[in-house]
Amino acid sequence: MTDRHEVVIVRRPGQGPATDRLAALLTAYHLRTEAEKGVAVTDADGLADRYRAEISDPGTAFAGDAVLMALSGDTAVGCLVLTAPADGRSEIKRLWTDPAFRNRGIASGLIRAALAHAAETGVATVRLSVWKWRTDAIALYERLGFTAADSWETRDQLLCMERTV
Repeated sequence: MTDRHEVVIVRRPGQGPATDRLAALLTAYHLRTEAEKGVAVTDADGLADRYRAEISDPGTAFAGDAVLMALSGDTAVGCLVLTAPADGRSEIKRLWTDPAFRNRGIASGLIRAALAHAAETGVATVRLSVWKWRTDAIALYERLGFTAADSWETRDQLLCMERTV
């Protein structure tokens, strides 16, 4: 892969191989997040129950949510979950790009697709929370129009952001 135009964003990956690819992306996301928090987890078995549930059955874990996956050919290179609308808002969760495919516009493509989906479903505001040490992600969100918001999170070190659609 040499060009970002080879990446396709798909909504709600189906069963079978697509679910396996999504599970692999979610596993990488959770393992990296735990490592960044200083928690030594070597595989999915060491993750919290709620994260293992997402990995083992993303269809159930994200029922009602919009699940987006970026594919390069048959290779899953990124994912994003946009929660079902509630009170005119949806939330971006689990944005992840395979490190080998970063800096090719995949994350911004996933976010733009999520914003388009939100607009199509009548959502007025999209919000997200991001660990404060993920400065590259924060810069991306700011470039895409997200601004800091009053926190709805109880966990320390999370920055809450939102933007109107």
